[in-house]
Amino acid sequence: MTENTKTHVILLSCGSFNPITKGHIHMFEKAREYLHKTGRFIVIGGIISPVHDSYGKPGLVSSRHRLTMCQLAVQSSDWIRVDPWESYQDTWQTTCSVLEHHRDLMKRVTGCILSNVNTPSTTPVIGQPQNGTSPIYQNTANKSVAIKLWGKMSENLGKICCVRPHMDRFTFVDENANLGTAMRYEEIELRILLLCGSDLLESFSIPGLWNESDMEVIVGDFGIVVVPRDGVDTERIMNHSSVLRKHKDNIIVVKDEVDHPMSVVSSTKSRLALQHGDGHVVDYLSQPVIDYILQSQLYINASG
Repeated sequence: MTENTKTHVILLSCGSFNPITKGHIHMFEKAREYLHKTGRFIVIGGIISPVHDSYGKPGLVSSRHRLTMCQLAVQSSDWIRVDPWESYQDTWQTTCSVLEHHRDLMKRVTGCILSNVNTPSTTPVIGQPQNGTSPIYQNTANKSVAIKLWGKMSENLGKICCVRPHMDRFTFVDENANLGTAMRYEEIELRILLLCGSDLLESFSIPGLWNESDMEVIVGDFGIVVVPRDGVDTERIMNHSSVLRKHKDNIIVVKDEVDHPMSVVSSTKSRLALQHGDGHVVDYLSQPVIDYILQSQLYINASG
């Protein structure tokens, strides 16, 4: 397959990120690496969406802190960004609504309909500029196609954003804004996929935890990329849920010949290490995140 005939993917990860760990970033990297190896996908971007404060999880620190820590964790990445939309809504948002928000946002940015796993769009998702300039989606000597495309999309997002007063490092897209036909892109297929660990996948099998119609949209319309913890039987998990069984083809399990200890994903272990002054906290958290936690006096007691 040529690069412009592969499915272009944006990975979206929802969660508490309380705090964000090295393992969370590792999941993005492993998922992108695996999807590229399949030869069918190009990952053009990653989005981290921290949960709203009203989620009610014990020990959950303010989204102001969690957003800042996430931003520090990805400051050296040229393809993962932090999105504050979920955190700044009036109340807690479902995972389904967050996915739908980003799908609708990309529709406005591109002016086209995004494809999903079941029904690939026949409408151009990314087209060519109408102003006669050369296509932005092309190979260059110094920059990969995926990063070039993601960067251009970010530019367009910046044209219709407004900034909330107390968090000036984050941009918020005006949902009433519309780029119209000012910019179109070269035709590609673009999908937003939910990135998660096997623990979230397993939660789909817990009766009453998830709204079944939401599960249908998440798995059936969008699709999931799962980075499992070592030793987890994802096949067994999927067979325990009728929705997961039904949409099994929409679930991509990241497989790796080399075992990677996904325990470093655990925010709980990170908080415990901080509370106990455990030097192994450097195994869980990046140094900028540790510095911010110490400076802000976060997680210094058992309540978070």
